[in-house]
Amino acid sequence: MSIDRMAEIENRLRAALAPVNLDIRDDSAKHAGHASAGGGGHFHADIVSEAFAGKTLLERHRMVYAALGDLMESEIHAFSMSAKTPDELR
Repeated sequence: MSIDRMAEIENRLRAALAPVNLDIRDDSAKHAGHASAGGGGHFHADIVSEAFAGKTLLERHRMVYAALGDLMESEIHAFSMSAKTPDELR
């Protein structure tokens, strides 16, 4: 799949979660040579969204993984995140 991974991740997260803040970092270079990665990248995202209000941490992570969908099977090997509401930053 020849796509700009970062742009696709950002597009999917913005469409699904309407974040007020979204910062995505590509950490793939730190994991170069990991045979188990299968060509997928390593990413971290700091996501601030009202969509997370009233949700547990597990529910928030599931929302993010659902938004990423099939990218988790091919383009993303590892994805870590911070998922907060705007109120949690105050």
